[in-house]
Amino acid sequence: MTLRFGEPTTVTIPTVVTDRLILRCWRPEDIGPYTAMAAHPDMSRYTGSPRNREAVWDMEAALTGHWHLCGFGMWAAEDRSGGEFVGRAGLYQPEGWPGLEVAWTIRRDLWGRGLATEAGAAVLDFAFTRVGANEVISLIHPDNAASIRVAGKLGLADTHRTFRGDAIYAITRAEWKTRTGG
Repeated sequence: MTLRFGEPTTVTIPTVVTDRLILRCWRPEDIGPYTAMAAHPDMSRYTGSPRNREAVWDMEAALTGHWHLCGFGMWAAEDRSGGEFVGRAGLYQPEGWPGLEVAWTIRRDLWGRGLATEAGAAVLDFAFTRVGANEVISLIHPDNAASIRVAGKLGLADTHRTFRGDAIYAITRAEWKTRTGG
């Protein structure tokens, strides 16, 4: 038996810099901070969060692989001034998903500072200018008032449709351009 290996495929995950954040590729050293973030009970109230280091490693591997399969994905988010891990934000569209989703998760101790909105705005810009999306959605649990507020600030509106119990919020490219001048 002869094993043959093809040329390795390289996917470049871009870095996005905002006023206060750096959205970047996942690193092994993100496992600890993400595990600690996910352990807070508020972090899994409306979404599933990995509960241990092994599950976080699996999640990071899947999110990194999403870039290879789709050409877009979820970034780790760090504080621009100090390099501290603050959460994640990006695009998500696994098989069977109802559309290209913008998503954000910010550490509980940093809620209320506008970081989710800042990250979400950068992700929408990436979706419409780099990915070429015509519409972006966000799946939000109906009781998740904080994420509903973020979605509203970003211009996503309730479509009155649901997916797996979550409300689907959406914004089109035309709506985004009108809001941002993009």
